[in-house]
Amino acid sequence: MIGVEQKRVAVNNPVPGAIASWIDRALLACLFLFVIFAPNTIALTQLAWLLGLLFWVLRLALYPRRKLYKTPLDYGLLAFFILTGLSSFLSYEPLVSIGKLRAANLFTIVYLFGENIPSRRVLRLLALALLASCAINVVYTLAERVIGKGVKVQSLKTESALYVAGARAGDTLLEIDGRRVEDLDGLVNALSVPGQRPAVIKAYRHELLPVFKVERGTFLPGTTPGEKLGIDSWSRGRDWRASGFYGHYTTYSETLQLIGALAIGLFVSLPHKRNWIGALFVLGIAGLLLALTLTVTRASWIAFLVSSAVILIMGLSRKVLLVTACFAMPLIIAGLLVLQQKRNVGFFDRQDGSTSWREIVWREGFELLLSKPRHLIIGIGMDSLKGHWREWGMFDHGRLPPGHMHSNILQIALERGVPALIVWLLLLGLYARMLLRVNKHLSGVLTDHATQETNAGMRPRSNLGPWIERGIILGALGGLCGFFLSGLVHYNWGDSEVVMIFYLIMGLTLVVQRTSSVAI
Repeated sequence: MIGVEQKRVAVNNPVPGAIASWIDRALLACLFLFVIFAPNTIALTQLAWLLGLLFWVLRLALYPRRKLYKTPLDYGLLAFFILTGLSSFLSYEPLVSIGKLRAANLFTIVYLFGENIPSRRVLRLLALALLASCAINVVYTLAERVIGKGVKVQSLKTESALYVAGARAGDTLLEIDGRRVEDLDGLVNALSVPGQRPAVIKAYRHELLPVFKVERGTFLPGTTPGEKLGIDSWSRGRDWRASGFYGHYTTYSETLQLIGALAIGLFVSLPHKRNWIGALFVLGIAGLLLALTLTVTRASWIAFLVSSAVILIMGLSRKVLLVTACFAMPLIIAGLLVLQQKRNVGFFDRQDGSTSWREIVWREGFELLLSKPRHLIIGIGMDSLKGHWREWGMFDHGRLPPGHMHSNILQIALERGVPALIVWLLLLGLYARMLLRVNKHLSGVLTDHATQETNAGMRPRSNLGPWIERGIILGALGGLCGFFLSGLVHYNWGDSEVVMIFYLIMGLTLVVQRTSSVAI
């Protein structure tokens, strides 16, 4: 009888062969590499994604075949992708839009993680690895700010060649002819190099990056570099908008918002915070918050504030919530001061150029959307705006830099049609409903677990445990709220670096939902 039972178990749970086992290991390695690279570099993240998909396909072809799980988000994800594909094939610029389908394929990240995380232990390690990886760029951002970069001009003579070219006191000179500027000696040496073309200097001025063309060899009388350049005083620059390892501060701020929400969700779920694990979380959250502040991105600030509020309301008692709010007020005031100093604008400032720019493109985009029935039904096609904005009179007839609509809702409706927008909103709604139900279930599980520990007289523990699953759910719920709110004034859905992390976290939550056996 024992032999028969063993055979039955072996049939129901077949052991993978050597090749399948190696592919399983390679696939798991790709998941961890994706998580490590995601907050820091898009190129390596996409490589890990593509390799992961390749290994997954290979694994599905081998015996025993991996089981595919049905998720609550399947219909929303697939319907949105199908409508996006339809819009691309019927686009004003089909080749351009079809080429953009690669970015639309990023939704497979959800399934790459949701279907291939083998255990809760791996799930927990992946979530913690994401936070640890993000800490790398946070440390880099803070260290870079302490050290400074470039030459910040404190005073500049009007007869200086720099002034004539357009530089002003307060500018930070970052590069000359593509090379970093370290000091005045470097500027003089670069300007002394003979050549027919003027030297090109890239600078930072508030949130602008002006470029100046300075005639070579044009110096004022003097012996020191400062006298030759007409710069009486200078310092290292420390006033640019932080961008981490990315090329843009908005991408970095949106990434920090999502990962910061995850960190707060995990900290709130941590059952016993007065230990070294709690101290690490506090230190990490403080670093994330400081790095986010240095991006000086108002929408991401509001998004992070809202996402944090959602997490705290869902996870803390009223008393603790009130104390937390009191501590948050000085941080909000400090953020407003940083905004005024770094960007020279108020938080809600109608005179700010970026605000008036958005108002113009929103009006133009809405008018273009309503101009033809086909625009409402299938949209104009992804990125077709770049080839037709002139004939449509967009971007104030070229007086504004051509780009996008600075709003997820308007951009999706305009490029993919209103039906695609409705499906996208339904997808986010289904995601939010799933997170709320799983959070309710896990909250009860953790309460029962804590009660059992107390009744049994057990010593409190804060090791890898079920609190991480609830932290992932809380962090995802807060991050979703922040992501949606920020997307009202940013097209963060079109930012691949941000969306990859959004999909990653979504995939983690599907594993939590499945392993928790929560019916949706």
